Amino acid sequence: MPFPTRLPPPATAAAATAAAVLAAVALRRYLSSRSRAAAAAHSTSGGAPAATTFLVLSGKSPQDQQLLASAAGELSLAEEGGGELAVSLALDASGDAGFDAAVYMGALQARRFGRWMLWSPRMASTHDLVTQNFAKLPVGVVCVTDVQFKGRGRSKNVWESPPGCLMFSFTSQMNDARKLPLMQYVVCLAMTEAIKDLCCAKGLPELDVGIKWPNDLYLKGLKVGGILCTSSYEPKVYNICTGIGLNVDNEKPTTCLNAALQELKANSPRLKREDVLASFFNKFEILFDIFSNQGFQALEEQYYNSWLHSGQRVVVQDAHEGQSVNSVVTIKGLTPSGYLYAVGEDGKSYELHPDGNSFDFFTGLVRRKIDA
Repeated sequence: MPFPTRLPPPATAAAATAAAVLAAVALRRYLSSRSRAAAAAHSTSGGAPAATTFLVLSGKSPQDQQLLASAAGELSLAEEGGGELAVSLALDASGDAGFDAAVYMGALQARRFGRWMLWSPRMASTHDLVTQNFAKLPVGVVCVTDVQFKGRGRSKNVWESPPGCLMFSFTSQMNDARKLPLMQYVVCLAMTEAIKDLCCAKGLPELDVGIKWPNDLYLKGLKVGGILCTSSYEPKVYNICTGIGLNVDNEKPTTCLNAALQELKANSPRLKREDVLASFFNKFEILFDIFSNQGFQALEEQYYNSWLHSGQRVVVQDAHEGQSVNSVVTIKGLTPSGYLYAVGEDGKSYELHPDGNSFDFFTGLVRRKIDA
């Protein structure tokens, strides 16, 4: 996996490292003067965003740490929701402040993804920060936050994410444009498999997290996570930013992984966000290599084992000459281009697109949106 070539010269790296030390002092003051609970209350009460966004740098190795420190001096935030950006080296006891980088890095086995981490106690959007600074960071970097107040979703949806949710964005690259729409399916599969692997490794009951097409994760009929993939093109390569939100400890507004574990086994040990993130990258790196070399077809059967729609019968509600027309179809899988493939009672094939249909699978209805 290549690295971006635009990195600051050594003099800039030295200045960035010195600034990082000062930022670490400011971060400790920020964390000590304001508890995480207070920060969460502030973010959900509509208060103004903090003037400064703190980022803590962590690397799997000293070389990884130095690479991030070298890039730190050029990181920036867009004006919207931005303010100042203060970058510091990893705290001595990051677990006391929030996400524990040491626990995460200790569990990480992936060689290319997740080795470089930016953590913030509170920020507008991990996705925006990584996207805006893609060329300044090593490919495979991940940005994690405890509280996010301007998260991004499909159709430009914006929401606030509370503490207890694993929120992160990471980068990757791809050469084949035809595979881009399928990337979100690889990510969904990697997260469901990672959760199963983690539960097995820790001797916990298996959580049956399923994929609701195209990019949501469900548990017991309730949404526990979502995935967003965006891309931009440079000569000969597509830069991909993937954002994920997963309810690990926050039971509201739907449910979370640890609540489901307690229902399966009382007093069960709780999953940690750090372990879930490491397990995700350990699994994603394997699946991404298969996807890159062999295509999605090599993962398709495994994907269908995790999604919620095989053989599901739904009604496609369309309009013809001003009249509502209903057709009963059975979902069969995905088309080669990544859209939903279904077959009607008359044998007619349907290709359903997420941006042109309103999906309510759990009530068995698909409404086609009609252009005005």
